[in-house]
Amino acid sequence: MDGRDWGLFLQPYEQAVEELKVKLKTLRTELKNREAYSPIEFVTGRVKRISSILEKAKRLSVPMENIDTGIEDIAGIRIMCQFVDDIHRVASFIRLRKDLKLVYEKDYVTNFKDSGYRSYHMIVEYPVQTAIGLKHVLAEIQIRTLAMNFWATIEHSLNYKYKESLPDEVRDRLKKAAEAASVLDTEMSSIHKEILNAQREFEEKSNMVSSVLSDIQELYFFHRVREAVQFQLRFNELWEQEDAYGIRMLSDEIRTAINRAKKGGAN
Repeated sequence: MDGRDWGLFLQPYEQAVEELKVKLKTLRTELKNREAYSPIEFVTGRVKRISSILEKAKRLSVPMENIDTGIEDIAGIRIMCQFVDDIHRVASFIRLRKDLKLVYEKDYVTNFKDSGYRSYHMIVEYPVQTAIGLKHVLAEIQIRTLAMNFWATIEHSLNYKYKESLPDEVRDRLKKAAEAASVLDTEMSSIHKEILNAQREFEEKSNMVSSVLSDIQELYFFHRVREAVQFQLRFNELWEQEDAYGIRMLSDEIRTAINRAKKGGAN
């Protein structure tokens, strides 16, 4: 093993992970605001542990002086999606980005591994500005559904326990579990539209409630205490009745009251 300063060596990878997480989370927010739905459910990231880097370098026969190019997943980003179709859509967004360079892709969703592993991998080159200049680091972006991720997490833990030599019985049971996860993803895709409609309705209701309560507080700011209290009581009643239409109408009334208050109108 060489005598490198591992903390210094891994710092650009840590920076790359943090920056990519922020950028992809921002993409999620933008898509949600533009389309009321984002194919990105959530984003996580990690830098490979030193022990894992050394083990992989040994397994792949990568010389220590070449680990920055020979091991492509020292920096790792994982993007979770709800539906299989979302995976390819997210991949298309990443291909269009100008702040990173796509090196190559591996489609383990369409061409899944014999073990049952499913995921979409994109190896990218990402520029990191360091104290001594620009450094391009490799990072792996994995895109998968929640079901795929659940299975992959279990497989990873078992491979670690059995040191990559799974007993045949465990291997067979994992394959069956992978098939079950695939069936789940297929079923979720078949009711894609219904799920999205339900999520949009929930989101609209949540936004409406937040808006109404915020507007009631704004009336207090204008010293319209009596109106604010009356609106709050009406909201409480409508909320108990789960009357979404009534809450929407109440919101319009409150906005009218706020506009009147801003103009200095009477109660």
